[in-house]
Amino acid sequence: MLYAGLDYHLRTSSLCILNEDGKTIKQQTIHGRAEQVVQELARLDAPMEVVFEATGGYGPLHEKLSKVAKRVVMAHPAALALIWKSKRKNDRIDAAKLAKLLYLDAVPAAHVPSAAVRQWRRLIELRRSLVRQRARIKNQVHALLRTCGIASPPSLFANRGIDWLLRQALDEASSLERAVLIEQMRGLKAQLKTVEKALRRSSDDDPRLALLMTVPGVGRRTAEAFLAYVDRISRFSRSGKVGSYFGLVPCEDSSAGRERLGHITKQGPPAMRQLLVEAAWMSIRKSPTLRQRFEQICGADRDRRKIAIVALARHLSQVMAAMLRDNRPWQEQTPLLPPA
Repeated sequence: MLYAGLDYHLRTSSLCILNEDGKTIKQQTIHGRAEQVVQELARLDAPMEVVFEATGGYGPLHEKLSKVAKRVVMAHPAALALIWKSKRKNDRIDAAKLAKLLYLDAVPAAHVPSAAVRQWRRLIELRRSLVRQRARIKNQVHALLRTCGIASPPSLFANRGIDWLLRQALDEASSLERAVLIEQMRGLKAQLKTVEKALRRSSDDDPRLALLMTVPGVGRRTAEAFLAYVDRISRFSRSGKVGSYFGLVPCEDSSAGRERLGHITKQGPPAMRQLLVEAAWMSIRKSPTLRQRFEQICGADRDRRKIAIVALARHLSQVMAAMLRDNRPWQEQTPLLPPA
């Protein structure tokens, strides 16, 4: 068995190969893309395992390497940085270290989702990007009206509000800006409909979607994003690890019996943290159980509201993970927990 460590880049990659005794038998620089790397590995004509560090475009690279290697592992870069923190770093050294980790079977592996799940995630991120663009344009419209000294009515961006906006008498520059902004909003609206239609095709047949939407405050977008990023719930040994995966747990620096907790780690997809926090704000309006949990964390200190809502978001992630694991819908707790 050969063990190959690959430090991959789009134009130039470094490759280090160890034999069964852990000795380096080949170390070279490969010029070209993934196809050239695969060709070089295929020339060895021997069973091998390959490890590479997670990078952009990891999915196609993993699929191509799997055609020539018996086992392909994608290493988690954050964990590698903790293990191999060094003052001397280059591609050849990184490839050698990856190969040694693979030989020792000590690679901090990262999950590689299927092509369909990767496409689903890209659609979720695309919709999030379009929503941010739409919010920015709406803010520009409000700023334009304030500049012109015009008070905007409620429901400004409904059809009636747009008609009202078009009837306002503005100067030449403001009229041109208004026309551009309205055209951009209409274009984004059409693009969002197209993306949401594609998202429906990806998730409509998934029974887990309806299961997660039984949680108070969890809508379709939060549920489908949770499913896309969690992928297989079986890869988490316990539901509490889902909160850590989404970066909703505090940093910890404990030693000698002293526990030191800091801000949340913010690891994992930021889109999921945002959606879970939004769901948490909605849940305290709809669920007495979750409302009471929120108030217990806040206590009498209103300055703890943000801390409490993040803690509630983590709790929701754990609840949703347990629901997927047990295939059980949300159940409101009765009677409620006793007050603190």
